[in-house]
Amino acid sequence: MTPPTLNTVKSDSAYAYDSDSAYDDLDRRLVHALQIDGRAPFNAIAEVLGVSDRTVARRYARLRSAGAVRVLGGVDSTVLGAVMWFLRVRCAPAASLPVAEALARRPDTSWVSLHSGGTEITCVVRTESEADSEALLLAKLPRTPRVEGVTAHSVLHAFYGGPDNPAGKFGALDAEEVERLRPPPVPHRPGPVRLDDGDRKLLALLATDGRAGFEQLAAATGWSATTVRRRMAELRAHGLLYLDVDVDLRMFGVHARTLLWLSVAPAHLEETGRALAGHPEIAFAAATTGPTNLYASVVCANQRELYRYLTTRIAALPAITHLETAPVIKTVKQAGNRA
Repeated sequence: MTPPTLNTVKSDSAYAYDSDSAYDDLDRRLVHALQIDGRAPFNAIAEVLGVSDRTVARRYARLRSAGAVRVLGGVDSTVLGAVMWFLRVRCAPAASLPVAEALARRPDTSWVSLHSGGTEITCVVRTESEADSEALLLAKLPRTPRVEGVTAHSVLHAFYGGPDNPAGKFGALDAEEVERLRPPPVPHRPGPVRLDDGDRKLLALLATDGRAGFEQLAAATGWSATTVRRRMAELRAHGLLYLDVDVDLRMFGVHARTLLWLSVAPAHLEETGRALAGHPEIAFAAATTGPTNLYASVVCANQRELYRYLTTRIAALPAITHLETAPVIKTVKQAGNRA
């Protein structure tokens, strides 16, 4: 979420993305527009934002080149039978960063973070089958030198995440502007989906640039632009492909991410998960297996705002019987990034 620092003067022709003050209202409105429809034409966005097409294109290009905003094609691999795990890996302090960096280099990991004073790593791991899960959890990680223990939580149901993005909760656009940008709903298509080499090339390119043009995608896959358009619609209808916005949340005043591990009475798990999903501070929430049964990622301006959140919104959820907080001190890898 944090872009590289650019020592430039902030103007319409140059920006300094080294703090939240470097962003302006147009940046925030553009990000919100992309969260609503990541592939919306720039002229459609420009009409809603009240600026020229050229301004929107130039602003997005500069935000993207600085690493502040990227539209990515996300893949929900559970549609293909994969299993998602949250792993908590305990290490000696001196070993935690090298182990985290090794995990980040794996193609099946995302959101690799250090927390708990640097003695614990949390990461999301995708395994393609139960056999892969067994090999990872029972053989590979426990035998990794300097790993002292592993706790695994399988994701049972996501209440918020994937195509949902906290940038959409901060309200840079009003309700009328949101409706003008909202694309038609994608009809759900039940049944299995199979991928061929062309699909994999398509998804690989979208994973680096979710706004890649149909002609560019056609060249990568060997299909026609019409076939690319149709196949993207099919993959989205199956729930496999979605558009994600990777954004530097500092433009919305967010500077702290904290992981929450919660225990909830089973009869109230669905109700509590849905309530969490509606909180502005929640970036991700899911029901899981393991020692606790509800996980959430919280984004706040600072520790004081985190305290306010815990003592107001969280405290108002009566079914929560246990809460553990783990402030993230370093994010080694996030969604869509390769170490």
